[in-house]
Amino acid sequence: MIEQHTSTRYGESLEQIRSQFLRMGGLVESMINDAVETLSSGNTALVERVMEYEIEVNNLEVEIDSLITQVIARQQPAAIDLRLLLSVTKMLTDLERSGDESEKMARTARRLIEQQARFEPIVDLSYMGSLVVKNLHDVLDAFARFDPIAAAEVVRRDKKINKEWRSVLRETSSFMIEDPRTISSAIDLMFMARSLERIGDHAKNMAERVIYTVQGEDVRHTGNKNVLKVASRDSINTSYETQEEEGDSAES
Repeated sequence: MIEQHTSTRYGESLEQIRSQFLRMGGLVESMINDAVETLSSGNTALVERVMEYEIEVNNLEVEIDSLITQVIARQQPAAIDLRLLLSVTKMLTDLERSGDESEKMARTARRLIEQQARFEPIVDLSYMGSLVVKNLHDVLDAFARFDPIAAAEVVRRDKKINKEWRSVLRETSSFMIEDPRTISSAIDLMFMARSLERIGDHAKNMAERVIYTVQGEDVRHTGNKNVLKVASRDSINTSYETQEEEGDSAES
């Protein structure tokens, strides 16, 4: 998808934005895994790593935002370059908020474990966590490969995450009704599951942005059938402008 530009600096800037964004995504993916693992294993040492990654994620958000601003101001990108930059700007917010949700989960898990000497979660969130991590991993991969079909699959699978969220909600509610002593921990687990569901929504948002970047059509709020239809269409021929046009806007 990324083609050779007449300005080496311009091409390097675009690639730096992409690589830093993917690095940020990898950190958030690790944060989700660590937060869920904290709950299931009782290893609260993982929480410190989540918090360290959160700082790095925030720093990367600011750094990438600055890079995008510089490229837009100096290069005045058009066509797919502009869509790429606008999409990354939106996806940065989704990644940063996903990191925030992961940190909240990790802190909650640590509190639950520290409150009880032998804490065992009444509901296992490992499966739901694996679904969320897979969707985030796959949307990052779709972005790296500019693959709208893979992105559409992430949008479709979000329904599975929502279904699992409803299942966790029913299960925790049943525990609270049967044994009022579980109410406090059940509510915390509900909030953790809610965080996972929100991260799933952020991954879906990112997938829709990948499709927009490649196909040039906004598929938000149009339904899964239309998402797949647009994603499956041959990529529109709006890649980069001619080298002469690029030369006019790129830095010499």
